[in-house]
Amino acid sequence: MKKLLLITAAFSLCLFLSAQGKLPIGWEELTAPDFVKAVKQSEGVCIIPMGVIEKHGPHLPLGTDVYTAREISRRAAGKEYCIVYPYYFVGQIFEAKQQPGTIAYSSELIYKMLEETCQEISRNGIKKIILANSHGGNTTFLQYFCQTQLEKQRDYAVYLFTPSVDAETQKKITSMRKSTTGGHADEVETSSVMAIRPDLVKLDQATAESGKDMDRLQLKNVYTGIWWYAKYPNHYAGDAKDAHKELGEISLQQRGDQLAEVVKIVKGDQTTIRLQNDFFKESTSPLDTVVR
Repeated sequence: MKKLLLITAAFSLCLFLSAQGKLPIGWEELTAPDFVKAVKQSEGVCIIPMGVIEKHGPHLPLGTDVYTAREISRRAAGKEYCIVYPYYFVGQIFEAKQQPGTIAYSSELIYKMLEETCQEISRNGIKKIILANSHGGNTTFLQYFCQTQLEKQRDYAVYLFTPSVDAETQKKITSMRKSTTGGHADEVETSSVMAIRPDLVKLDQATAESGKDMDRLQLKNVYTGIWWYAKYPNHYAGDAKDAHKELGEISLQQRGDQLAEVVKIVKGDQTTIRLQNDFFKESTSPLDTVVR
């Protein structure tokens, strides 16, 4: 186990140092003079790796989403240099308030915290911010946040990373899985944590609680906020007992590679901020907007 932890730590360190000038990737690991260099080397791009603090079945750490988002971001930045913001756990997790250890901040605070974080990142010379989220409960909040960036003029752009699983990787994952259901603390997510922080995984406890869909609420063509609790009151969806590190590596690498490609695309993007500026200019006098 000690040898495995040393290998994992060495691998993380290698990822955390860029091959281009050996600047650290982590915002918090940069000295002030090196930060100036990092902004230039990153071409003004920063990733905010986002998660929350919540229960992940009886066997995974409360910080699972934060660890995962950070690892994917580090892998991406190791391939395509950018700055990775420190662990970010201020997100939407009201659906887990009944579980021990959950930190569920108010809706006002989670919005304001992200808004001011982006403003501070921009104030430090970074004008392209990528949100890399690993928590399903953040999805609609982050989409809303991105939409509200059009509320008032700003000198930076926010991009939401929306990963997908390519057919080849999905085939590999399916062939390696023993379970067929999941979604939270399941076989794949548990495998990912085994690849990141194996010391925090208690696989022998994976069957201590049920991860089955209880299906306690059946309302056709209706959405209600209690839907997750109705399905998974144990805050565990799936069966993790057969999780293994190799499966986690495939999942992490695929998402890390995708995010690296997104970083590269965002670096070269000159259109988003230009269109934002055009939009804000036109929105001040909509009667004068030119029909295209």
